Amino acid sequence: MTFLPATAGAGPEALWRRFCGLLWHDPALGFWLDLSRMALDPERLEALRPRFAGAFEAMAALEAGAIANPDEGRQVGHYWLRSPELAPDAAAGDHIRAEVDRIEAFGRDVQAGVIAPAPGKRFTDVLWIGIGGSGLGPVLMVRALQDPGSGLPFHFFDNVDPDGMRRTLAALGQRLQTTLVVVVSKSGGTPEPHIGMLQAKRALEAHGGSWASQAVAVTMLGSRLDQEAEAGGWLARFDMFDWVGGRTSVTSAVGLLPGVLIGADIRAFLAGAGAMDAATRVAELEANPAALLAAAWYAAGEGQGRRDMVVLPYRDRLEVFSRYLQQLVMESLGKKHDRDGQVVHQGLAVYGNKGSTDQHAYVQQLRDGVDNFFVTFIEVLEDPGDIPPLEGENPGDFLDGFLQGTRAALTEEGRQNLTITLQRLDAHSLGALIALFERAVGIYGELVNVNAYHQPGVEAGKKAAAALLELQVRLEERLADDREHTLAGLQADLELESPEPLYWILRHLCANRRHISARGDWGNPESLVFLHH
Repeated sequence: MTFLPATAGAGPEALWRRFCGLLWHDPALGFWLDLSRMALDPERLEALRPRFAGAFEAMAALEAGAIANPDEGRQVGHYWLRSPELAPDAAAGDHIRAEVDRIEAFGRDVQAGVIAPAPGKRFTDVLWIGIGGSGLGPVLMVRALQDPGSGLPFHFFDNVDPDGMRRTLAALGQRLQTTLVVVVSKSGGTPEPHIGMLQAKRALEAHGGSWASQAVAVTMLGSRLDQEAEAGGWLARFDMFDWVGGRTSVTSAVGLLPGVLIGADIRAFLAGAGAMDAATRVAELEANPAALLAAAWYAAGEGQGRRDMVVLPYRDRLEVFSRYLQQLVMESLGKKHDRDGQVVHQGLAVYGNKGSTDQHAYVQQLRDGVDNFFVTFIEVLEDPGDIPPLEGENPGDFLDGFLQGTRAALTEEGRQNLTITLQRLDAHSLGALIALFERAVGIYGELVNVNAYHQPGVEAGKKAAAALLELQVRLEERLADDREHTLAGLQADLELESPEPLYWILRHLCANRRHISARGDWGNPESLVFLHH
């Protein structure tokens, strides 16, 4: 691989030579990685080589079963899901293989009508209840891989928004009698899927459905949810291994179960991820696409995340890929402290749209505005065969032209960009694409010395939310005396440092007519008086 000067001021011939020198291609995978428009140069790469040597060793140790999340004493084993022979013990490998077999058989039997909600009926829909990676991964699988008329239609509870739940349940209507409900919660105690489960169960039974005959749990064996599903005689239970984090769970039951239910080839999906794992396991920077990707990120953001990653996939099927990457990248790399306890405030912000929508959305700023980003184009070469050219115009040609045009326009202004090209978009290539970013995130974490496999910020948010919900219970108990209360009085009664959380809680309770009224001016909080009815 030949490194040439950066793109600033380079002419067409120099850019072509740089493109040829910085192009990675794997014909078996059907992948190209073009880093020629990124700020990579020999000096940067040489300076990073010692860090890459350490990163390759760390990734090898991770795959061998090292404790990667010391906060929870957990291994990180998503790589074993697609290569069970790499699991640190034979029993774990056998368990992985058995789960894949069970998932595949379950999906086949559901679609064949062998597994049914009631005698004489077939499942018509799937309601998937999961938060974070337990929702994003399945949404990506369905949007990217489901063909028209294949498998079951999917509906999602991936939030606790009551309006979203209402709309989803209304759309299903009487089909709730024949809807397969999948509840995903690794620990079994996460509040969002539990709340969604309660709402789904109420609605399903109100429409004459049978919860036990229609409910499936994806969780850790022995969890609260697993125990509830076993005691309730649910239709099926699938394991979500202790050593699989939510943001890397798509090659577990979290992604494989929706895959089989939409008729996708989950064996090809796993094989694609495994093939990219092999390509990114190579301990040689120039030959490892994930290492090259991490090097480009590092160079673009000067090792401090000073540029955002703008993800522009030029296929509708990959529209949600930027959302998927937001969790994978930002939850993994967004850390206050490094491994040595130093305050570093690391991270890499991700946002995106789809081509060619981006042509008419924010490319104007990308080309002419603040230079605080780099673009990741994702291109798919093969077009579907059933959309013919009409009036001499081929949609795929225009799509490709828009991608190349945007890339050229950005390069002309010296704006950094890289391109990932897939020969085709199918289960195999989607698995490989996901695995490429998973490994790049792990390597980049090593380069900047942060732990990519814990999430103290997420846990802090959960604890704060739990504390506020507990405060609401105490507040409602205090208001139950049917006397008038001011915010200052409630603050004193509840021994709080500030009345602000009470204002937020009470504003919501009053807006929803929860037996509490307010007198005064909401724009002047200290004037408010509250009364329970």
